[in-house]
Amino acid sequence: MDGVPRAVDGVPRVPEQRRPGSPAEPDRLRFSVLGPVRAWRGDAPLATGSPQQRALLAALLLREGRTATAAELIDAVWGEEPPSQALAAVRTYASRLRKALDPGVLVSESGGYAVRGLGEDALDLAAAQDWAAEAEKARSGGDLGRARDLLNRALDRWDGEPLAGVPGPYAQAQRVRLEEWRLQLLESRLDMDLEQGCHAEAVSELTALTAAHPLRERLRELLMLALYRSGRQAEALAVYADTRRLLADELGVDPRPGLRELQQRILRADPALAEPSSPVAEPAVVPVRPAQLPATVPDFTGRASFVAELSEVLASAKGRVMAVSALAGIGGVGKTTLAVHMAHRARAAFPDGQLYVDLQGAGPRAADPETVLGSFLRALGTADSAIPDSLQERAALYRSVLDGRRVLVLLDNARDAAQVRPLLPGTDGCAALVTSRVRMVDLAGAHLVDLDVMSPDEALELFTRIVGEERVAAEREAALDVVAACGFLPLAIRIAASRLAARRTWTVSVLAAKLADERRRLDELQAGDLAVKATFELGYGQLEPAQARAFRLLGLADGPDISLAAAAAVLDLPAEETEDLLETLVDTSLLESAAPGRYRFHDLVRLYARACAERDEHPPSERDAALARLLDFYLATAAGVYAIERPGDRLVDHLEAAEYPGLVFEDRHRAQDWLYAEAVSLLACVRQSTRPGFLRRAVDTLWAAVDLAESGTNSKAYEGVAAALRDAAARAADPHAEARALIMTAYVHHITGRFDLAVRAAERAAELSTGADPLAACWAYNTLGVIALYQNRYDDGEAQLTRAIAGFRACLDRPGEASALCNLSRIHLATGRTHSAVSLAQQGADTYDDMGHALKGANGRYALGLALTESGRHGEAAARLQEALAVFRDSRQQLWEGMALFRLAEVDLAAQRPAQAAANAETALTVLRDIGGDWRRGNALVVLGRALHGIGHVGRAQVCWRESLGLFEALGAPEAATVRALLAPLAVA
Repeated sequence: MDGVPRAVDGVPRVPEQRRPGSPAEPDRLRFSVLGPVRAWRGDAPLATGSPQQRALLAALLLREGRTATAAELIDAVWGEEPPSQALAAVRTYASRLRKALDPGVLVSESGGYAVRGLGEDALDLAAAQDWAAEAEKARSGGDLGRARDLLNRALDRWDGEPLAGVPGPYAQAQRVRLEEWRLQLLESRLDMDLEQGCHAEAVSELTALTAAHPLRERLRELLMLALYRSGRQAEALAVYADTRRLLADELGVDPRPGLRELQQRILRADPALAEPSSPVAEPAVVPVRPAQLPATVPDFTGRASFVAELSEVLASAKGRVMAVSALAGIGGVGKTTLAVHMAHRARAAFPDGQLYVDLQGAGPRAADPETVLGSFLRALGTADSAIPDSLQERAALYRSVLDGRRVLVLLDNARDAAQVRPLLPGTDGCAALVTSRVRMVDLAGAHLVDLDVMSPDEALELFTRIVGEERVAAEREAALDVVAACGFLPLAIRIAASRLAARRTWTVSVLAAKLADERRRLDELQAGDLAVKATFELGYGQLEPAQARAFRLLGLADGPDISLAAAAAVLDLPAEETEDLLETLVDTSLLESAAPGRYRFHDLVRLYARACAERDEHPPSERDAALARLLDFYLATAAGVYAIERPGDRLVDHLEAAEYPGLVFEDRHRAQDWLYAEAVSLLACVRQSTRPGFLRRAVDTLWAAVDLAESGTNSKAYEGVAAALRDAAARAADPHAEARALIMTAYVHHITGRFDLAVRAAERAAELSTGADPLAACWAYNTLGVIALYQNRYDDGEAQLTRAIAGFRACLDRPGEASALCNLSRIHLATGRTHSAVSLAQQGADTYDDMGHALKGANGRYALGLALTESGRHGEAAARLQEALAVFRDSRQQLWEGMALFRLAEVDLAAQRPAQAAANAETALTVLRDIGGDWRRGNALVVLGRALHGIGHVGRAQVCWRESLGLFEALGAPEAATVRALLAPLAVA
C-alpha cells in the first residue's frame, strides 16, 4: 500500500481533503494520528474499535480522500500473512466505522473505501503540516519569531508515539516516518532558537534529545553550538569527544564533516560562530536639495528608523490628496532637526518649492495662521494686492495657488492642530511635515511620529562627531557617562559636546564629573543661547495650575515610571482626575505614557520638575507629604499582597500603620501581578525613604515585599535597598528598624550563598530584636538555623530552629512555625533521622495547607520531597516536588523554581533516570543563572555531571565537575572533597 505522500523537501504531505472555509461546528468530526488513533465529535470521544479497526481507520485517514482498495487495506493491516477471513473483517470494520462517523464520511467506491468531506484541520497531521509550511514561509521571510511559534504549534499536535498501539506493517512504516519528521521539525525549531539567541534555554532540551537519540549527529551539532554560545566551550568540545567515541564504538565510523568542522571552529574561537544578528536594512537614499528651508546640521546622526518611515510617507505624496506627518516629542529631542533633515532629503520629490515657518507654539505668543498664510502666498509669487484679509479667504487662495504644484511645507513648533489646519496644502502631490510638543491626534489623516531620545550608540556617535574621535576614543567610558547624564537627549548632548569642544584643557572625565551632580546638571547644560532648562521652561510655563502641581510632585518620586494608582497617592486625588491630569501632561510631551496606566519622565525633565517643586511648591511640607503618601500606598498594598500569599501570618499585624490606603486584591495572582509590575518603582520609593519619619515604614514595606528577593529579576535591587536601609537605621540609632533591615539583609545573603555574611547579619538582628521585637527575633533564629544547616553545624542549627519554633508559637504565628518545622526536618535528614524528618516536613506542609498557603505550601512540599527522597520513596518525592515546582513557577519564584528542578534531578538520579536528571539539572542551571549564588550553582553542576556520566557523556561530566570544584574551592566549601572524589577515577583513566 502507498505511504504518506511526500513533498520535495522530505516533509510528509497529506493530500487535501478539507472543505476550505467550512465553519468550525461545535459537533464536527476530528481525528488524531500523531499519537493514539482517536476520533471525536465536538469534544465527545467516539469509539474506534479494536486495534485492527483503528489500523484501517488510520490507513484511510492517511490516504486523505483517495480510495484504498480492499487488497491494499488487507496488506496495510496484516501484511504478507492475512487471516483467511481478512476481506470479511475489513468490511465489518468499515461498517462499524461508518455507523460511528457522520453520514457520507466513510464511502465505498470501486471495491474500496475512502474518507471524504472532513472539515478544516479535522486531522491533526494535516494541521501540523499546514503550520510547518507556514513556518517555512515565515522563516524565508525573516520572521523567525512567528516561524518558531508556528513550529511549536505543529509539534504540540504530537501526543506520544504516532499511531500508538496500531498493528500492521503500514502503521509501523508511518510511525518511523512521522517520528523522523517530528525530529526534523524539532531540529528546525532549535536551529531558529539559536538564531534568535536562545542558546542557554536550548541546552536543556538538546541534552535530553541527544540522550534519547544518541546517534543523531545534527542534534549533537546543535548542542555543541548552544553550549559554545552559552560560554561553555569546554563542554561543547566534550560533546564532540563523546560523539566521536560513541560513533566509533557503535558504528565504527567517524563524525560527519560538518561536526568535525564545527569542532575546529570552536577550537579556534571562530567569530562567525557568535550569536547571529539580523542586519538592519538601510533606508533608500533620497536625493536632497534645499529651498526655503533652514540649513540642515552637518552632524545629523542616527534616527535611521524614523528617516526610513518618513521617507516612505513623503515618497507617497504623489497620487495622494496630501501626505502629512506630525512629529511630537519633548523639547530638545530633535524634532526640528529631523524634520529639516527629511525636508532636504525629499527636495527632489517636490520640485515646485519647499515652504518653512516657525509657528512659535511653545512660546507665549504663537504665530497667527493669517500672517503665516500671507508670507506663504508671497513666497509662491502672489502679489500683496492680491492677498485677501480674512483667514478663510487666504486659506482658499493658498490651496488654489498650490493646485497642480508639488510643494513640501514644513510647519515647525506648532501649538496645536487648530493652528496647523489652515496651513495644510490640499492637493495631490503636496506634503506637510509638522513638529510639535503636542501629539496631534485630532489632525485628521496625519501620520503621527512619536520621537524618543537617541539610543546609546546614536548618542555616543553624535557626541563624538562634535568633540572629535581622538578625545572620545581615549575616554570612551567617561563619554558614555556624559551621554547617559544627558538622558540621551540630543539637545543636551549637543550642548555638553559643544562646551567640551570649546575647552581644550578639559578632559571628557572633567565634563562627566560636572554632570554627575544631579542638582547642578541642568545648570551645566547650557552653552550660548542653548539651554535645556529654558526649553523645558517654555512647556512648563503653559501649564494650568493643577497640571503644574502634578508635574512638580510626580517629579519627586524616584523610579523609572509610576502607575496611575501610585500617582493618585502622590497627588492625593481620585484616580479618574489623576488620569485626566497625567494625560494632558502626556499631550504636552512633559510626561510619557510608558504603557497603559503607567507614566514616566525623561531623566532631565524629572530633574527640572524637582527644581520646580523646590522653587514653586508651597508650603514646602507638601513635598514630604506627597512622598509619604506614596510610601504609605506601597506599604499598605504590599502588606495586602503578603497577607493574601500567607494567610494567618502575624507579620502583617506587626507592621507600621499606613495612613494612606493601598489597593485591595481578590486573588493572589492579581496581587502577584501588581507586586512584580511595581517592583522597580516600589524598591526605588523604599530606597528614597531613609529619613527619620519614613525609615520604619520603608523597612516594613521591604519586608512585606520579600517575594521580590527570590524572584531573580529583582533580587540584586532588593539586596541593595536592604543594605541602604540597614545603614540608614544604624546612623539613625533606630534598633527596631535596624534589626528588621538586618533580617532582610541576612535573607538575601542566604539566597546568594554568602553564608558567613548571612550569619553575621542574622546574629546582629537577633541581638537587637530579642525582647523588643519578638516576631523579628523568631525570623532571625530561623535564618540562623538554615545557615547552620548549610554549614554542617547541625547541633547549632537544631538549637536555633527549636528556639524559633517556640517563639513562633508564643507569637501565635503558625506559618512561621511551619517554616521552622520544615527547616528542622532538613537538620534531622542531615543527621540520619529520616523518619522524624518526614514527620516534621509533613507537619509543616499540613500547617500551610490548613491555612490556605499556596506559595509557602510549596515550600513545605519541597522540604517533604527532600525527606521522601532520602527515604527511598522516589515516586512520592517526585510528586511533591512537581507540585511545588508548579506553584513556584506560577508565583514567579525563580530561586525556588530552580531549586525544585535541582531536587527533581536528584530524585531522577536516585531512581536510575539519568537522562531525565540531566534535563532537569540543565534547566535548573538556566533558571538559577542570575540567582542562588555559586554554592547552589556548584551543587547543580555536580548533579548534572552525575547525570551526564550516567548517559555516557563522560567528557561533559568531567567539565561540569571541574567547574563545580573551582566554585567550591573559592568558597572554601566542604563539598569540594566530594567533587575531587568524583574526578579522581577519570584522571586515572
